Amino acid sequence: MSATGFVDGVEVLWRPGCPFCSLLRRGLRRRAIPTTEINIWEDPGAAARVRAVTGGDEIVPTVFVGTAALVNPSVQEVAAAVAAELPERATELLAGGTDAPRRGWWSRLFGGDST
Repeated sequence: MSATGFVDGVEVLWRPGCPFCSLLRRGLRRRAIPTTEINIWEDPGAAARVRAVTGGDEIVPTVFVGTAALVNPSVQEVAAAVAAELPERATELLAGGTDAPRRGWWSRLFGGDST
């Protein structure tokens, strides 16, 4: 998907009560990827941007990076978008590392796929 403009960084559009938003925001903080977070319930313009890239729906989290718009992405997809869309800032924005996060406690305890 393509954003309607250029974002020189990572913008996360979210809304309260969204579990997918909470997971993504927490994962981005854990990876130390700096973001600008915008609550679409408090910013009608941000809600309109989300609707513009999702076919009229307010699907969150929606993340804008460079000219790209990602709908409900993983932390790895956001990091890949930063590297592709903002290569001149990738070192700065991905200073926390681009490797996959460690396995969750359930997988560590009971085994299973590490992805």
